[in-house]
Amino acid sequence: MNRKASAVINYDDIHLSESVSDILMHDIWVSDEFSIGMLNAIINPVKFTASAAIFVKRGKGRVNINLIEYEVTAPAIVIIRQGQIMSPVEVSPDFDASFVVLSRKLTDTLFRYINTSEIYSVINRHPVVAVDPNLAIHFNALHIHLRNIVNAPRHPYAYECVVHTILSFFFRYGYLPFQILQGETPSAQGRIADRFLRLVQENFRTERFLDFYASELGITPKHLSRTIKAQTGVSAVSWIERHVILEAQVMLKSSNLNIQQISDELNFKSQSFFGKYFKKATGMSPKEFRNSR
Repeated sequence: MNRKASAVINYDDIHLSESVSDILMHDIWVSDEFSIGMLNAIINPVKFTASAAIFVKRGKGRVNINLIEYEVTAPAIVIIRQGQIMSPVEVSPDFDASFVVLSRKLTDTLFRYINTSEIYSVINRHPVVAVDPNLAIHFNALHIHLRNIVNAPRHPYAYECVVHTILSFFFRYGYLPFQILQGETPSAQGRIADRFLRLVQENFRTERFLDFYASELGITPKHLSRTIKAQTGVSAVSWIERHVILEAQVMLKSSNLNIQQISDELNFKSQSFFGKYFKKATGMSPKEFRNSR
């Protein structure tokens, strides 16, 4: 294994480097560099093509994850899944964090063990969770341990070391911040809102009408609309539009696809219709947005 782990980062699309031949460097990337300077450099939403766990060591702030705003106060853990979009809203001057980026392969390996635990559904509902200060030392120790594995000379079982280090930590300490939330039971309306938001995330490229989502949830469009507005403060139609526009913005800023291709990817009937839809929501045409800072 190379002595220094590295990864290619595009602020609009965080991923693991595909040009590195070492298997572990495809699977994990460890960094201490998630500082206020790095956050200030993020001027557009960031789409993660790998999962990430951010340990906020100092400071506080607010962050949008898939269009939902969360308060973060150190010490805290922020979990961002593959495909989710993150955008920092505000951070304090003393903000400092470390983070670990995990490939799909590594995430799937860990999932096979962790998804059997009772705490897993709680983790899904809470991407941001406070950490007891007495536990913070253990989260720091995990980060140092993983960094040492990545930076060590080549080892035939490096991947296995990473997997079992993370699993051992999770079942010893990692589950504890979520445990106090385990007893919560979402209301019927809360469950509808959770399921709706998951459905939108999975289907917004092809389904932009409430009838589809209401049918999937077994309720009327009127009931769905009223419930989502009450639970989130935002209309169901606006949630769908936000996902479409956010995805379009990410594609315009971070891909080489032309506007027609982006329109096709998002299943608009024509580039012209996509342009009108985008401009109505943002005040700019797709081309103007692509050329803006």
